[in-house]
Amino acid sequence: MQTLHDAAGGSEAMLRLAHAWHERVLADEIVSHAFSHGFRDDHSERLAAYWGEALGGPDTYSRTMGDETEVVRMHSGNGPHEEMDRRAIACFDEALDDVGLTEEPLRGALHDYFAWATTTTMSRYHHSPDDVPDALSIPKWSWHGLVEPVG
Repeated sequence: MQTLHDAAGGSEAMLRLAHAWHERVLADEIVSHAFSHGFRDDHSERLAAYWGEALGGPDTYSRTMGDETEVVRMHSGNGPHEEMDRRAIACFDEALDDVGLTEEPLRGALHDYFAWATTTTMSRYHHSPDDVPDALSIPKWSWHGLVEPVG
């Protein structure tokens, strides 16, 4: 069965999606707060590699950029932020439209992945990044949901 990464158009499509999402969140008055401290110049490239790996593509992120523990720690210790999460998911859905990833069931599977990651793994450790365990692996997502449970 074709991976979500490949069905979406591979690494180039992941990069287009990451750029579109990043533009949308920077323009959003609520979600942009998450980037108010600044962000790396290569944020979209890193995000595309992360999403690509999670969606069945190459292991570029974990092999050359970091691991799940690093990513989750970066998103931890900020307290609950349900409204920001909802807005980030809405920006993702709009970014899917922006890059033409509109056909079902692909669109639904991509939405489900992003919504799950945003409200589960990235929101699990409200109190402190120090609570995040070491050596977490990037969770893998397929057409039917989570493939590998989070460590």
